[in-house]
Amino acid sequence: MPRTMLTDEYWTKLIRLMLNTGRVYDKPEHRNTFEGILYRMRVGCPWRDVPESFGDWSAIYRRFHLWSKKGILMQLFIALRQGTDLEWEFIDGSIVKAHQHAAGACTKDDEAIGKSRGGNTTKIHLGVDSYGLPIEFILTGGEVHDSKAAIELIEKLPDADYVIADRGYDSEKIREFIRSKKARPIIPRKRNSKVGNGDIDWCLYKYRHLVENAFARLKQYRAIATRYDKLAQNYASTLALACCLMWLPMWCG
Repeated sequence: MPRTMLTDEYWTKLIRLMLNTGRVYDKPEHRNTFEGILYRMRVGCPWRDVPESFGDWSAIYRRFHLWSKKGILMQLFIALRQGTDLEWEFIDGSIVKAHQHAAGACTKDDEAIGKSRGGNTTKIHLGVDSYGLPIEFILTGGEVHDSKAAIELIEKLPDADYVIADRGYDSEKIREFIRSKKARPIIPRKRNSKVGNGDIDWCLYKYRHLVENAFARLKQYRAIATRYDKLAQNYASTLALACCLMWLPMWCG
């Protein structure tokens, strides 16, 4: 039997949340199916190579795709993040390589895959709370600069006291948008700036490693570190599932 990831405690939490969505029936095979989805996320294998002990691979994939299409995995993430500490919010972006099998989706959209120096890539724009736990993310092509997606990401974030980011977000437009949400921006200006950084709280800025730590934890899963999904919807659901695993130990609902 391959290594599994869900303890009885974690599965009890997950199935309770899934049933609360009103779009999942309580079936005995769901736990094994969920473990199959987690196995593929952890090792990054093709769906066909998911071990038979988790069930038929095609049934596992169809269930994952259905839950992704219905937004159930994203709803799990939204439900688990309710205990967010919103004094500080940290934002950043990270590029992931898109495998050659991720290209060629039969859709009119770019599916959040773009061309950059590394070839086909996707960029994850992530926001974390004061504890370094993920609270929101968006996907773009890898060629999209962090500052271009910043306002869309910040708009989706709940209100906080401070929003902290690195010099890649150095833009007065971004700072003004953060202030419009009644938060204080902690974003260093570039070295050639005439304004300077006299207003920066450097002590708070040092905690920006929390968002980097979150990326490091998410990319422990090989299906996150390398994108294999053709559809942005499915890759986002895989990412949401990885975020859920970070939140599960904290959730007491």
